[in-house]
This record gives sequence, C-alpha cells and structure tokens, in this order.
Amino acid sequence: MDLIASPHPTHQAWLLQSALAPHLDAFNAHLSRGRYAAITTTTYISCLAHFALWMKHCDLVVASLDERAVYRFLHHHLPSCECPSPVEREHGDLRAALGHLLTVLREQGVIARIPAPTGHIAEELRRYDEHMCHARGLSTGTRSGYLRIVQRFLRHGFAERPVVIAELKPADVRQFIATQMELVDTVANASTLSSALRAYLRYRTICGDEVLGLLGVISSPANWSLASLPRTLSPLDVDRLLDSFHASLPSPKRGYAIVRCALDLGLRGSEIANLELSNIDWQVGTIMLKRTKSRRQDVLPLPPATGRALADYVQYERPKTTNTAVFVRTLAPRDVPIGVDAIRRVIHDAFQRIGLRHGRTHALRHTLACQLVEHGSSIKEVADVLRHRSLNTSLIYAKLDTPRLAGVALPWPGSAI
Repeated sequence: MDLIASPHPTHQAWLLQSALAPHLDAFNAHLSRGRYAAITTTTYISCLAHFALWMKHCDLVVASLDERAVYRFLHHHLPSCECPSPVEREHGDLRAALGHLLTVLREQGVIARIPAPTGHIAEELRRYDEHMCHARGLSTGTRSGYLRIVQRFLRHGFAERPVVIAELKPADVRQFIATQMELVDTVANASTLSSALRAYLRYRTICGDEVLGLLGVISSPANWSLASLPRTLSPLDVDRLLDSFHASLPSPKRGYAIVRCALDLGLRGSEIANLELSNIDWQVGTIMLKRTKSRRQDVLPLPPATGRALADYVQYERPKTTNTAVFVRTLAPRDVPIGVDAIRRVIHDAFQRIGLRHGRTHALRHTLACQLVEHGSSIKEVADVLRHRSLNTSLIYAKLDTPRLAGVALPWPGSAI
C-alpha cells in the first residue's frame, strides 16, 4: 500500500490486517486513473480504513459486499459509531469512497455486478425500450424519461402481477395521473405524463390490445401553439453575458466557448456536450454534428469568433487528456467529457451573474433566431440554421419580425390613418 496515500499508521494497520488488503493497489490505481487530488485520495483511503474496521467487527468477507452492506454501514453503524480514533466519519466522503470500492471489486470480478431487474414489469419495459429504440428511433434521454413514467404506471396498475393491459380501466389511468400530479403539479409534468402514457398505449395497440378507452381519458393541458414570444437576450445582455467570463472563474475559457457555441451556432446543450475534436475542421472552418436530436449528421460553418473561442480553450485551458471530447471535466474523475447538465449549469450561472432570472440554454438559440430574423432572414433560413425538421417549429420566430409585421398591421380603430 502507498504510504503517501494513507499517512496515518493506524489506518495502514487497519487496512493491511483487513480482508480488503489484497484490493488496495487496485483501489489506488482506480483513483489514480481518475486523476483525483492527493488530498481526496488520502481522505478516501481513511474512509476505507473505517469501513475495513467495521467489516472486521461484523465478520464480513469481501465477497458479501454490496450496496446493502454499504447502506448498513452508513445508516446503521455511522450514526452510533464508537470506533476508536482516528476514524473518518464524514458521511459524504464515506459514501463516495465506498462507491469507488464497489466499482473496483466489480471490475476485478470479486463481487457480482448489479443484476438486471427481473419480473413481469421489467420484461415489459425491456420490450418497450427496444420498440422505442429500433422502431421509433428515440434518443436515450427520451426513452429513459418515458420508461420511468411507464414503470410507475405499470406498478400502479399491476404491482407484481403479469402485465395484462385488458385488465386496466379508464379509472385506473385517471387515478394514476391524479396521483402523479399531486406530487408535481405543473403544466410541464402534465404534458410529459400525457405524452409518455399515449406513446406507451399506442405501442400496446401494435401488440394487439384495445386501448381506445384508455387513451380517451388522457387529456393534455391547455397549450396554445405560438401563443407566447420566445425569450431572447437583447444585444446589451449578449455583450454582458460574454463579458461575464472573467479570469477569476474556475474555467472561464471553457464557459466562454460553450456560450459561443450556443449563441453563434444555435447548438443544443446535448450537441455541445457531444462535440469531439475530430468534428472540427480548422482549415476549412466547419463543424460537424453527429449525435443530434434529429439523428442526422449536419455540417455547419464555424464563425471566426466561435472558432477563436474554441481554439483558445483547447490550447490554454483544456486539461491534458486522452479523451476526444472537446469539453472535458476539470475535476476528478477526469478523462471523461462533461455532461449536458454541466453545460446547462455553465449557462445558467452566467445568466445569474448578469442578473437574468431565466437561465435556459434554449434562450441562446432563440436569440440567434431573433438576430437572423432582424437581419432579413426568412423563416426557412432560420429553420435550416436551427436544424428544425418542420417549418411549423420555426413559425414562432415570425412574431419577432417587427418591421415586416408593421407592414401588414391594420390601423387601430378610431386612429388617424
């Protein structure tokens, strides 16, 4: 065991005399691959020492470790822990360290991997997921969201019984929707529920079930198309947003490049997160999008300002990594790309810094569309830039074309002509 990783001799003694001793090198190597800071590694080793001491007192063998054992340690032992000092008692650090331990043990084949869910509902969800993926071509995120809702729906209707859709009554569907709306009473949740349930029941019609009576009780919340205006940023707000990435921030060049991608190219958060270095042709000045919402491969021109922002980040701030993603983590575990949630958080934090309450990434796409319309672009051109599959999606931006709307506006009744 590395003496630097665990400087306290008591911790070393606990670990070297425990059942975890043969796996310490693999645990250290796992943290080293993730490029965790030395102080974090030391803390996690101290947490492991506490857990090893508890294992010894409980006569636990390594092969018996799983999430249930970790839960017992964290929630039953830790609150009343009387282990001798020095022991690590920080719940968050212990939970993280033991999560890494289970990962290492599973990689080594010492403990079993988490078994796939079994049962009638699990099998039904597996078949439905295959249908969404192969027949409908839905993205992973959409499928995951639908499956969560359908799983709750099936548990509500069948519990542990076989899934027989013919046994469901319209009242069952109404009761499920009412229960879910009591938990989250928002228009967005109602829309998501209705979409997921309709999609699943339509799938069941392919399986030969009669579901018209069930579909009839699923109502969508009122949502008038094109009723509102897209939320955009003014030119002043855009300048303030770009200027908000000052040097005192942890990763200002990365944040600036992310905002440039959304503002200049109209990229979605997921498209920014999926960018790879090989997608950028620096000589020709283009950027290729492969894993888009519409599952198409698009090639976009790379504006000079966006290209400079990306190059500045890649050259001077991007961590050294073997990962091919453009935007990668700066904190451990490293060598992995940042996720879409991190992209949204960067933009949200930038909005907060300049005093804007709304912080949705889509506001930057709306801003790009507004700029295109103001400079005379047609709705078709806006749809092409934003890569909308239907012109109907882009019609909302016609309401932002003030000069052209003024030309067709009728005089106000009673006003001078």
